[in-house]
Amino acid sequence: MIRVQVGALERKTLHRYVIGYGVVEPAPATPRRAAAEAQVAAPVNGVVTRVLIAAGERVRRGQLLVELNSDAMTEAYAAAEARRERRLYAQHNASLKSVQQAEARLALLRITAPVSGTVVRVDVKPGAAVNTSTVLADVIDLHRLVVRTDIPAAQAIELKLGQPVQMLGGVRIATRLAYISPTVDQSDGAVSVWAALPADSRLRPGQYVRLRIVTATHRMTLAAPSAGVITDVGGHSVLSVVRGHEAIRVPVRIGIRESGWDEVSGPGLRAGAQIVTVGAYGLPPRVAIQITSDSARDPIAANAQGSETP
Repeated sequence: MIRVQVGALERKTLHRYVIGYGVVEPAPATPRRAAAEAQVAAPVNGVVTRVLIAAGERVRRGQLLVELNSDAMTEAYAAAEARRERRLYAQHNASLKSVQQAEARLALLRITAPVSGTVVRVDVKPGAAVNTSTVLADVIDLHRLVVRTDIPAAQAIELKLGQPVQMLGGVRIATRLAYISPTVDQSDGAVSVWAALPADSRLRPGQYVRLRIVTATHRMTLAAPSAGVITDVGGHSVLSVVRGHEAIRVPVRIGIRESGWDEVSGPGLRAGAQIVTVGAYGLPPRVAIQITSDSARDPIAANAQGSETP
């Protein structure tokens, strides 16, 4: 007679996950909305005359950020010309086209915010020479962020838009998968995906987070403590089911594994049935047993398998 400990089969809701490590980024552009980040560049070659914002400052779309003098004219001259053309137009002495041209020349020297958001970086000072490749400032709408991660292509097969996405560790945020790249990155064999974050997530661009994507949910499925699920010498999964004073080996099929519980199906299995947990390894197909303690209250303490604990 072999001394063992036992647990019980239970009905559980189990989940299958794809685990990823993501980085927080500004939301990219979509067909319905502009990107949440705008790197403000100089539209013409020139010299910065005024910088009207500082890093950390909130700005509105259209707010004046930087003024320039170009190689062709100063901001003050362009402003005076625009006022003059508007006055002449009001007096019916100038065409609408000439007003629009004057205002367009002035707009090249008055750089405004293309999006509402927070100035996260200012890269120029008054007196700095700039050209059309110079980034003057970086503005991000911090209420529109996403978490992006790269998933191996073999796992990405299970992904679908709208699947739940859960942040792990010290960050507890739930969202849903919003984008799955249609291509695989040939450099690493991964598929890029992202999920939008809540506006009040308090996460910051560049922050790394650990996450999991829920790819399947099996509700009230029959589950066994992982400690009792054994792989026999033939590579098959088995349980040792307690019947009277004996343990009888029963072949099972394994489904989802989560937090120390394994989804199982097999002949004669039912919720409440006892199985051997501690001492299950090496048991013969049919053997007399003595139950030393009932571990059903803590079936996963020593031998948990499966996915991450929430």
